[in-house]
Amino acid sequence: MKILKDKVVSLHYTLRNDGGDTIDSSGSGEPLAYIQGGGSILPALETALEGREVGEKFDIRLAAKDGYGEHRAELVQVIPRKALATIGKIKVGTQFHAQAPGGARVMTITAVEKENVTVDGNHPLAGVDLNFSIEIVGVRDASAEELAHGHVHGEGGHH
Repeated sequence: MKILKDKVVSLHYTLRNDGGDTIDSSGSGEPLAYIQGGGSILPALETALEGREVGEKFDIRLAAKDGYGEHRAELVQVIPRKALATIGKIKVGTQFHAQAPGGARVMTITAVEKENVTVDGNHPLAGVDLNFSIEIVGVRDASAEELAHGHVHGEGGHH
């Protein structure tokens, strides 16, 4: 069965940056399961998977612009430390939601000084080319309930 719109796809993957460092992986656990065409994975990755079949193993490279976008300097800001008084412990790596140009964003603290804090509204993988190694382990029809809910039920999906 081919990967087509509204099929449930199960796959194992390893995601690496251009330096070969592993960013994420399904590892030896359950495969990732998603509904093709449902928008739950990167659109460019869905396009690259379209028409593939169970048992295929292959590599896909997505340029940063096709992954999480280019790094946007305007989403990095230095703000007064006191402006973050409500978020609790202020340390590098802490994330919080904030209004930004274009709507709410997850902001990550990237630097902490005595008076100021640097926050970054870019996705952590913005500006990073993505290298996927993929093995397709399952393709099946999605149930009416899965299509209505927009996600996979059971193994590898959301419960």
